[in-house]
Amino acid sequence: MRVLIVNSSENTGGAAVAAHRLKDALNKSGVKAKMLVREKVSDQLTVVALPKGWLLRWNFLWERWCIFWRLHFSRKHLFEIDIANAGSDITSLPEFKEADIIHLHWINQGMLSLKNIQAILSSGKPVVWTMHDLWPATAICHYARGCTSFTDKCHHCPLLPGGGSSNDLSAKVWKRKKEMLKNHSIHFVTCSKWLGNEAKKSGLIGKQSINTIPNPIDNHVFKPQDKKKSRENCGLPTDKRIILFVSQRVTDRRKGMDYFIQAIETLAQEHPKMKENVGIAILGGHSEEFVGTLPLPIFPLGYVNDERKIIDIYNSADMFVLPSLEDNLPNTIMEALACGVPCVGFKVGGIPEMIDHKQNGYIAEYQNAKDLAKGMEWILNEADWQSLSNHAVKKVATCYSQQNVAIKYVEVYQEAMATKEFNL
Repeated sequence: MRVLIVNSSENTGGAAVAAHRLKDALNKSGVKAKMLVREKVSDQLTVVALPKGWLLRWNFLWERWCIFWRLHFSRKHLFEIDIANAGSDITSLPEFKEADIIHLHWINQGMLSLKNIQAILSSGKPVVWTMHDLWPATAICHYARGCTSFTDKCHHCPLLPGGGSSNDLSAKVWKRKKEMLKNHSIHFVTCSKWLGNEAKKSGLIGKQSINTIPNPIDNHVFKPQDKKKSRENCGLPTDKRIILFVSQRVTDRRKGMDYFIQAIETLAQEHPKMKENVGIAILGGHSEEFVGTLPLPIFPLGYVNDERKIIDIYNSADMFVLPSLEDNLPNTIMEALACGVPCVGFKVGGIPEMIDHKQNGYIAEYQNAKDLAKGMEWILNEADWQSLSNHAVKKVATCYSQQNVAIKYVEVYQEAMATKEFNL
């Protein structure tokens, strides 16, 4: 079986990391998998890039310009909307022709247009599409943020100026997506049960095949190691307990930094001694902006893409906190758990599927900074830390190992191929 995994980026963003890990998991399980990306940055033979040319950049810029115009030249929601009106035709590539399965992942921002996806569907090859957010099930948004229009038909989009209209951009893209899917079947896969339930409500794809399979992780690479040595490698203090916050872009409000700050302020106020023995490590872009803004010492680590250093950073922590306001199945929580680090997060999205309350971490009530602080204090001062750590490692080995995930995907591939043959 030959599988072509299609993703916009090779290694930037959670979807890229997940797609890359799935490629490796499949190859280790005997499936011949390649990954097609817009721009290749590694020297891996199993990763190929679109043919170079000015169109690659133009596709991205043209889509952004069209959205910018629709937003009345406001940048407020510029990167929260995707309309897939520009992209590359991949059906003539040799990697496409030799593949038995076309496996789409995150294909936005100029990678594939709706017209390109329709060409893929019309090629006759079975298509599997892993959803890393809600975009395939909505018109233009990646997260619905409480909007339920996608359960019937997108319109009056809250991301558009004035709340949109009955025939706004979302309504028009919805119609195009509906046309794209007409007389075609896609086997959708969601990374969390939460996203799967949301997808099944969609008036666009709700009647398509939808399975739930988590992202994989190599738990022979992401694993517990000596904490003191890890901290020395990262330049972090060895005489403090470390709370870790991670986000590709720390200022992304969806990741809940505002609630994290409130929780830290509550902790410092209620437990003044923490100012002496607890520090905060922040991994991600713009982390330096928070130095001096909290009552506990902050150690900004910036943006890091070296896997060995990332593993050292996780192993340096006594606790990982991710108070996301919307999230699917965060790779960061999976990575922390694999390294034996107890986690704290809100009861939202797929996070409660990863963090087992008071077994490998703490699930706080949604948008409740006080409960978030309570969970952090519980892990630091009350819980059996080693028991939490052991359960974290066990959770990953049981649910997210490469072998387990690869087996589940092979079953979906076989089902997709059988369905295609039956329809023919």
